[in-house]
Amino acid sequence: MRKNYVLDTNVLLHDPYAYRAFEDNNVIIPIYVIEEIDGFKKSQDELGRNARTVSREIDRFRRQGSLANGIELERGIVLRLMFAPAASNIPRQYRSNFEKDDLILSVAKLLKDTEPDMPTVFVTMDTNLRIRADALDIQTEDYERGHVRTTEVYTGHAELYVPADAVDALHRDGVVDLPEGEWAAHQYLTLRDEKNPQHTALGKIPVKKDCIVPVKAASKLIWGIRPRNREQIFAMDLLLDPSISLITLVGKAGTGKTLIAVACGLHQVTDEQRFEKLLISRPVFPLGRDIGFLPGTVEEKLNPWMQPIYDSVDFLLSAAKKERKENRPYGGLMDMNIIQIEPLTYIRGRSIPNQFMIVDESQNLTPHEVKTILTRAGEGTKIVLTGDPYQIDHPYLDSLSNGLAYSVARFRDTAIAGTVTLEKGERSALAELAANIL
Repeated sequence: MRKNYVLDTNVLLHDPYAYRAFEDNNVIIPIYVIEEIDGFKKSQDELGRNARTVSREIDRFRRQGSLANGIELERGIVLRLMFAPAASNIPRQYRSNFEKDDLILSVAKLLKDTEPDMPTVFVTMDTNLRIRADALDIQTEDYERGHVRTTEVYTGHAELYVPADAVDALHRDGVVDLPEGEWAAHQYLTLRDEKNPQHTALGKIPVKKDCIVPVKAASKLIWGIRPRNREQIFAMDLLLDPSISLITLVGKAGTGKTLIAVACGLHQVTDEQRFEKLLISRPVFPLGRDIGFLPGTVEEKLNPWMQPIYDSVDFLLSAAKKERKENRPYGGLMDMNIIQIEPLTYIRGRSIPNQFMIVDESQNLTPHEVKTILTRAGEGTKIVLTGDPYQIDHPYLDSLSNGLAYSVARFRDTAIAGTVTLEKGERSALAELAANIL
């Protein structure tokens, strides 16, 4: 059944081509949305670029006919611009201090009242506005195109209960048959004895998905550290695998995502010389925003934001000093161009070949920003995205629409990408307890 979909401003700022997601339906853009988008057009960040794209798209459609009457697009989409004379159709007790929100909502209310034979759906990423629309008996939805709308986000590993012989065979022969099921390439498995769950073996599904091969913990220290649990074993296996070009490490604070990534990066840059340098970055603000007017050089401005990275490197240098009986200061690694710390602000247009690149806190990136970063990768570059999708500072993202979760879903079951969700905190007993109960 054909429906009227009314789009809120935040939907178009998140995805300027959002109208394409509603095939065989009417897409209504309130004129007040255009006014709000106009306020973003001069911004140099992602919101500004999306605002300008929306304006160009609508201007292009305007040449095809009357937007007030509606123009037909591909796949049966009819696009209309619409206004309500005022917000008077919304009862006073349901109005807010945000006039534009009331006016946008009034368009959805007007459509519902004047076109009762066609269902009206108000689409917004604003949780409170969805609640207000529901109170007015207007059907409302979150914008889901490009989101990971599943009850379970892919973790990259699973448990499999098998006969004892299968566990023994994986240890003894190095391969066992993969049972039927929905498996992904580079997915890790914990094989458990059906009768004795403590009898286990760690396995991995190769690209062909025709068997299970064993996974072993690192037999030697990697820059002074070893994995402490099975998820860290899986993560280290991915990070050291030369066939994997994109790795997503997901987990709460204290699970060791950044520390393991930096250790494996330093190992492959300095010991194996597989990459030319270790490039580390994290979003300071949304991609494209300047790093501010703090005094000093770029490095001095970045210091407060990059301190978590420095902490990880300092810890590894201290651990490596005990292992190698040598003292290699952090500044020396910078001077030798082994480690490079950079903001994401100026990555657009670059080409990054033969580097081990870590993007920390990537849950604060939009899917488009992650695409911008990944398309910078040159030949021989490995990119690691780390983050906790439940600690998001970006006002237009949530735990499912952020770039980290988007990457996990899109690159699932691909030959050159893998993911691991780390669940057990290893920072300290206090940090683990705080992460779980607070």
